[in-house]
Amino acid sequence: MSQRIGFKMRNFIFRVVILSLILTSCVTTRELYYLQTPKNSLNSIPSYKDTIPYQDYKLKIGDKLYIQVYSTDEKTNALFNGGSMSGGISQIMSSSSDNMDIYLYIVDEEGNIRLPILGELNVIGKSVRETKFFLEDTIKSILPLNSVDVRLLGRFFSIIGGGRSGRFPMIKEKINIFQAISMFGDFGMYIDRSKIRIIRQTSSGTVIKMFDVRSADILHSEFYYIEPNDVIYLEPLNAQFFGISNLWTFVSIGVTSLSFALLIYKLFTPS
Repeated sequence: MSQRIGFKMRNFIFRVVILSLILTSCVTTRELYYLQTPKNSLNSIPSYKDTIPYQDYKLKIGDKLYIQVYSTDEKTNALFNGGSMSGGISQIMSSSSDNMDIYLYIVDEEGNIRLPILGELNVIGKSVRETKFFLEDTIKSILPLNSVDVRLLGRFFSIIGGGRSGRFPMIKEKINIFQAISMFGDFGMYIDRSKIRIIRQTSSGTVIKMFDVRSADILHSEFYYIEPNDVIYLEPLNAQFFGISNLWTFVSIGVTSLSFALLIYKLFTPS
């Protein structure tokens, strides 16, 4: 009789422990570490073999441009800058909306901006640098000019998923994916780094691209640099109940499961 009870007890404990371990999701360092060496085998770190150089951002509909004209000719300054060469972008950003209107130009649905005297100028598809040179050449053809300052305003990217989200300013011309991760505060243990998605606005419409951020070859890919208005979506790892990130966590969960099984057995077993 006692042997039968002992067998039932062992069987019960075994089932509880196995069930507890099945409900766990083992998170290994391979799923978390960045800049891993690409492998050619199936379901491993992918390789991005084609080196893609950084390309300047091309202006799109709705982009906001700060444009200030500099000239030794006061009439030219008055025409484009409201009569003053002083100040800068930081001063303009904190000034009244009336003053801001002097320097802010929005790319319209036709891809144009409208400047005094010059009228509508098409800048869609041009980089900020190309726009600067284009405006300088256009203004110089009719007015005295030294230079034109052109900057892109309202540069942001967003990250959503993992139970939180954020919208971050692009304070530099170039921000790569690892700098974006740093600004977000890393992705957390239970984010699937092999399925990072970028929602990006292009001249052909909205596209969704998925990549593995763990690959060292990410540095050579189109995913390395973030573009303005990018939305980075984070997908959680497949079903997890508990997370095991190391051996001690595994042992802890096993001991806890065993203790729980013994407690339940004692409560429901007649003395």
